[in-house]
Amino acid sequence: MSPRLDAPRTPDAPSAAVPLDRPGHPMNLSPHAVRLPEQLTEQPLDRIGPVDARALSKQLFARLAELEEGTHDHSYVRNTLVELNLALVRFAASRFGTRSEPMEDIVQVGTIGLIKAIDRFELSRGVEFPTFAMPTIIGEIKRFFRDTSWSVHVPRRLQELRLDLARAGDALSQRLDRAPTAAELAEELGISPEEVVEGMTASNAYTAASLDAQPTEEDGGGGEAALADRLGYEDHGLTGIEYIASLKPMIASLPAREREILSLRFVSGLTQSEIGAELGISQMHVSRLLSRTLERLRRGLTLEE
Repeated sequence: MSPRLDAPRTPDAPSAAVPLDRPGHPMNLSPHAVRLPEQLTEQPLDRIGPVDARALSKQLFARLAELEEGTHDHSYVRNTLVELNLALVRFAASRFGTRSEPMEDIVQVGTIGLIKAIDRFELSRGVEFPTFAMPTIIGEIKRFFRDTSWSVHVPRRLQELRLDLARAGDALSQRLDRAPTAAELAEELGISPEEVVEGMTASNAYTAASLDAQPTEEDGGGGEAALADRLGYEDHGLTGIEYIASLKPMIASLPAREREILSLRFVSGLTQSEIGAELGISQMHVSRLLSRTLERLRRGLTLEE
């Protein structure tokens, strides 16, 4: 279970306080002293407990508001606030620990959200910084997954539709005790069935499988070849493409009557007797013309090869 954010991790701090502007202190940034428990100033910032970090952050935000943006002092206080509140980032990142992305990347993205929250925070509004920062940190992490987790990029509308369909599908499955149809999903979400189909199709782009991946036992593919070896088939029609391309100019050079005989025989599927009746010649004459034409075409193909 994740630790509570308000649970102190440091021992009871002494009541005696020392100013941050004491000689030699690394945070000697302005003439205005910020008094902190000495025990907190003698340990790494990321080891300070959430309660103490919250109190220290308030003083640092007050100091930050007095400093001019872009100065060395302003940058130092800002960076100190980032380091002091990294526990918020780790807490938010722990919610996404089941994702495939490395935790270091998630923390890095969450830190960007923390920096944005620090830049936008106003102490005068009376809101606790963790309350203000957590939605920004989590939103930045969710945006990271939305933009990088999809194998094929799809519009944000379809990404959100996929989540709505998943939630509606779970609710309807429990209610109906079966998988819902596209029409039932459409009625549940108040959209058209075509949009449901579009969202389901877009869901296929979320993950992609490698063509070289071996099937697992769960897929019932024990001992089978990779997907690339099982996709497709040998198209024997490809062999005839070269012959068709070579025959076109030769057929075009034939006399009109011989082209018509070829068309009636091999396109219309007429017999030699039917062709003879169509052209007003005998079946024997048709046979001789057809044999002579085919021999001519066959000889032309042989010469080209």
